[in-house]
Amino acid sequence: MKKLIVMICILGGILIALLTIGVKIINSTYVEASYTESIETHLEEPILLQVPERTTEVSLGAMEPLSQEKEKKIITLSAVGDCTLGYSAQQSTWNRFDVVVKEKGYDYFFENVKSIFEQDDLTIINLEGPLTRLGTAVQKEFVFRGDPEYVNILTGASIEVVNLANNHTRDYGEEGYYETQRVLREAGIGFFGEQTIFYDTLKGIRIGIIGMKGWSSDKWVRDNLRQLMSEAKNNSDLIIVMFHWGVEGSYYPVQIQKDLAKYAIDEGAHLILGSHPHVIQGIENYKERNIVYSMGNFCFGGNRNPSDKDSFIYQETFELTDQGIISIDNQIIPCSISSVKERNDYRPTPLTGEEKHLVEERLKLYSTFK
Repeated sequence: MKKLIVMICILGGILIALLTIGVKIINSTYVEASYTESIETHLEEPILLQVPERTTEVSLGAMEPLSQEKEKKIITLSAVGDCTLGYSAQQSTWNRFDVVVKEKGYDYFFENVKSIFEQDDLTIINLEGPLTRLGTAVQKEFVFRGDPEYVNILTGASIEVVNLANNHTRDYGEEGYYETQRVLREAGIGFFGEQTIFYDTLKGIRIGIIGMKGWSSDKWVRDNLRQLMSEAKNNSDLIIVMFHWGVEGSYYPVQIQKDLAKYAIDEGAHLILGSHPHVIQGIENYKERNIVYSMGNFCFGGNRNPSDKDSFIYQETFELTDQGIISIDNQIIPCSISSVKERNDYRPTPLTGEEKHLVEERLKLYSTFK
C-alpha cells in the first residue's frame, strides 16, 4: 500500500513538471512572435534623422572656403607745406632759386625725400607761386614766380597734387594763374583750390581735396566751405581740406584757424592741413580726426636763408571700412628745409639724432592747446 502511494506521488510530480515546462515554451514562443511582429511593424514606418543633405562626396582638401576675406582698402598720403619753385625779382642773384636750377638741375631739390614720396600713394604740397612767363607782377612786397619748366621738379619727385589756394598763386595776375593750371595739367599734376576740388580714386578709395584761404571764419567763408564739402561728400570717401591761414612767424594757431578746422571736420572732413605761417605749428586731434595747423616751409625759394629751417613731412594712413573711412596710423618725419646750415639750398632733408628729437619736442610743445 505504501509503495502504491509513493508511486502515485512520483507520477504526480512528473506530471506537474511537464505541465510547467510546456507553459514556459508556449510563453517564449508568444513573446518571440510579438517581438518580431513589433520590429516588422516599425520598419514599415519612415525613420527621420537630422542630417544635412549631401549630393556629392568632396574631400576636405578640395573644399573651397564658404567666404573669402575682402581685400582691405588702405592708402597712405604725405603732405608738406610751402613750396616756392621760383624767386622774387627783388632778390640778388646770390643763391637765387633760378640760379640753383641752372647749376643743379630739376632732380636736385627733392632728391633727399623722393624715396619717401615714392612709397606713399599720394603726395600733396602747397605750391606758393605761379609757374609762368606770362602776366604782369602785381603790386605788393613779395612777388614770386618760376619758369613753366620747373614743373619737372614736381614730376621727378613723385609729387601728384598741389594746392593753389594761397596768397602768391596770382602774383602774375589771372594770366599767370591760368597758365600755371595749364602747365600742371599737361604735366599730369593734379591741383585744387578755391572752387576747384581735386578728385582721384586710389586702391578703391575715392579722394576729394579742397583748398581754401582761411583769413576769416565769417558766414561767407563757412557757407562756401559747406557747399564745397557737400559736393565732395557726394563724390568722395575720404575728404581732405588744406587751408592757407594763420599769422606768419607764429608757432601757435589763432582762433580763426581753430574755428575753421573744427567747422570743416563737423561738416565731414577727415583731415585738415595748414600752410602759410612759414614755421611749424602743432597738431590737434578733434573728433578722432587730425588738424595739422602748419607744416612750415619745405622747398621754399622765397627766402634764401631763413633763421628757422625746421619742417616736417606729415603722413597718415586711412582705411575704407563698412563703417566708412578710419585713420589707422599717422606720423611726422622731421626735416630741415636745407641740407646745409649756413644757407637755404632748397633741398629738404630728413633729420636724424638730436636734431630730429628737437623738432619732435617742438611739435609736442606747440600741440599743447589752451
